[in-house]
Amino acid sequence: MVKQRIVVGLSGGVDSAVSAWLLKRAGHEVVGVFMKNWEDDDDSAYCASNIDFVDAAAVADVLGIEIEHVNFAADYKDRVFAEFLREYQAGRTPNPDVLCNAEIKFKAFLDHAMRLGAQKIATGHYARVRRVPANTRMAGGPDDESSANAADGARRCERGDSFQLLKGLDPLKDQSYFLHRLTQAQLAKTLFPLGELPKTEVRRIAAEIGLPNAKKKDSTGICFIGERPFREFLNRYLANTPGPIRDDRGRTIGEHVGLSFYTLGQRKGIGIGGLKERGAPRGAGAHAPWFVARKDIAANVLYVVQGHDHPWLLSDTLRADDTSWVAGVAPAPGTLSAKTRYRQDDAACTYAAQAGGAFALRFDRPQWAVTPGQSAVLYDGEVCLGGGVIAGRA
Repeated sequence: MVKQRIVVGLSGGVDSAVSAWLLKRAGHEVVGVFMKNWEDDDDSAYCASNIDFVDAAAVADVLGIEIEHVNFAADYKDRVFAEFLREYQAGRTPNPDVLCNAEIKFKAFLDHAMRLGAQKIATGHYARVRRVPANTRMAGGPDDESSANAADGARRCERGDSFQLLKGLDPLKDQSYFLHRLTQAQLAKTLFPLGELPKTEVRRIAAEIGLPNAKKKDSTGICFIGERPFREFLNRYLANTPGPIRDDRGRTIGEHVGLSFYTLGQRKGIGIGGLKERGAPRGAGAHAPWFVARKDIAANVLYVVQGHDHPWLLSDTLRADDTSWVAGVAPAPGTLSAKTRYRQDDAACTYAAQAGGAFALRFDRPQWAVTPGQSAVLYDGEVCLGGGVIAGRA
């Protein structure tokens, strides 16, 4: 083994802590970096990075490694949070974790680590990186050797090894969905020490070696929102423009507080839960719950339907743009699988490229609540190919 200087993103959680320990045990020179990505009301009960830093520093002390506190809050606000607000203002539902990985954790952090003399960076994500020797075709690459994409892929492979992003082996923790925008250059410098471990083993290791955060609860959601009510947070930044709530028959049954505050498939917080006496669509009982099904941005109308499997909530196609491909080129048209949201089973689909770098998917089975602004991520077996931002139905 070649000893390397590896900078690990220590978040204060157990996953990054065990990642650092595994690398140090393997004989590498390990340096910890704690990333502060949010400053507004950071001293509140909802989002207190100072507590996480104390936990990260305690881990570094136990492991006997250095730790540096780095403030990326300005980068985060410009590159991630501003886009988050733009998407919500447009009535879409973005996934800031995807953008944070591409712009902060594997760009700003990577650049900083290289300035510290690192050969590689590492994080506690549950994913894997596979090195593909030069002149070996990557999964998801073009099949037609006469195509321009194939020529591009061949030239890229001739220049050196390439890298695949693979799912983590623990199916309950796999985070490749959030990492699908990573590039060849980023993957070449990245290690995921937990990629082959189940979460239960990570917890066991943490307890066995006496890490102070061995039993710390996993963080969920977005740091700048934390556990506070989501609508309360958005109210600070987005204008409220109330409008009618209508059902699938066109009847007005309530008033929404602003389309930005709702997402497709939403069941709670709509404000019409008591309207059980309303007529229901065929196949749905009068007491079936209401779900957000459509947004008419131009008319400022929110449409809701009763029943989880209402036709308005099911889509057998989608179109995505703002694409990013791990291999550097789009996959060849054909049969793949996709996720339209995290923690969703892979769904069989047919992929087709469209003009302007966009793509369309046709699913073998209709997908529930396909939401504009979320990511459609493509897979070829265990290989994450990349994806794009859902724009709507194809």
